[in-house]
Amino acid sequence: MKIVVCIKQVPDTNEVRIDPKTGTLIRDGVPSIINPDDKNALEEAIKLKEQRGNVSVSALCMGPPQADTALREALAMGVDEAILLSDRAFSGSDTYATSEALAAAIKKLGEVSLILCGRQAIDGDTAQVGPQLAQKLGIPQITCAASLELDGDIVRCRQEREGGCEIVQAQLPCMVGVTGAINTPRYPSMAGIFAAYAKPVAVWTIRNIDVPADRVGLAASPTNVLRTFTPETKREGKMLEGSAATVAAQLVGELERRSVIKRRAAR
Repeated sequence: MKIVVCIKQVPDTNEVRIDPKTGTLIRDGVPSIINPDDKNALEEAIKLKEQRGNVSVSALCMGPPQADTALREALAMGVDEAILLSDRAFSGSDTYATSEALAAAIKKLGEVSLILCGRQAIDGDTAQVGPQLAQKLGIPQITCAASLELDGDIVRCRQEREGGCEIVQAQLPCMVGVTGAINTPRYPSMAGIFAAYAKPVAVWTIRNIDVPADRVGLAASPTNVLRTFTPETKREGKMLEGSAATVAAQLVGELERRSVIKRRAAR
């Protein structure tokens, strides 16, 4: 059984700053990390490998050359192989064009039973690449998975929904987008880190995958980011402290003072 985990290297959003003049992210000196939900996807794939014993796990990332470090971390966690899609032809790809390239790379990998992705990336929060990938590969998809189990050729997940959850199942091959609730990612061991840097990371360009040049990159992207900015803070927030009854009384009093609500006179 072959599992492919699609990961993305993203800026650590706690450190992100935006240039007020250009509206673009200031990336100089900003650390990069594996997208958190993608790390949960890696952990789930490695757990399946450990439980079943007949599983190989490939980590797939599209990005610039420095995304090699994210794939090294995936190798240190326990994946079997790492592939980096890196080519100037991919530059500027939105989710649509990104899923085109990833789908072509997965097809090149041969018979894949399960594709795992994080629910969404913290730098874009679109949650679109996984579902688009499933659509382009013609396979079923389960999103927002908070648990995952395999039963023969059936994958069964607890899917988080607003106000509750439900059990959803689909037949393999399938794409599953996981949430942070599914597991706690492991820390790579020192031996795993040393081994990861002794292993090769395959670098594939557009010439290595069967995708037309006009299906990837900025020109093939139907969406474009026009401006990125940090909303201005108009007023300072006020923290209410104390017991629930005390906080409720303070909140009602503050809303009355601002004429947001008006207390009815007792009859």
